[in-house]
Amino acid sequence: MDAMQYEITLPTDYDMGIIRRRVETTGHRLDDFDGLGIKAYLIQDRANGAMVNQYAPFYLWNDSAGMGRFLWGGGFFTAICTSFGRPPVRHWTGVEALAGLDVDQPALSATKQTWQLSSDVDPADPVAEAVETLRKTAAGADVHSSAIAVDPTRWEIVHFTLWSSPEPGAVPGTRYQVLHLSTAGTKELLGH
Repeated sequence: MDAMQYEITLPTDYDMGIIRRRVETTGHRLDDFDGLGIKAYLIQDRANGAMVNQYAPFYLWNDSAGMGRFLWGGGFFTAICTSFGRPPVRHWTGVEALAGLDVDQPALSATKQTWQLSSDVDPADPVAEAVETLRKTAAGADVHSSAIAVDPTRWEIVHFTLWSSPEPGAVPGTRYQVLHLSTAGTKELLGH
């Protein structure tokens, strides 16, 4: 598994209805994309209390070949580059992804928490602790699915969770609204 995200921060007066319509008309194109586990079409909207207007899709890939086809195979990431310029793409190596109790319900919101590992720490213990947190999260109420991944260049851990509720409560991290969820390879990704 590989995790990937790009964030397109938009002007404070940007009409987020443009992004909503874009996802509504084109989001289904990845619903059966080979190699994709999950793509969550995420936004932050100042009109709903966010600090920024942002389009920030998050991907969990079952294989890196699918990720490559998406990024440089033409037609998919090309559309993002044409509309917004080429954003930097963050990439994390997957550790584990789990189905939550609400995996069969629509995902309405998402959270992403990241933290850096200190340079003097062996990554084994913090990653094992993150996996334990992942297991507790996945067993909790309103969880669609959850994943842990690591960027070994920056030694950063990311914990990404999809929620079946529109507001996940007192969960730390960046919060997003889910506009659409492409679940081409969810069964393979989550063993569900």
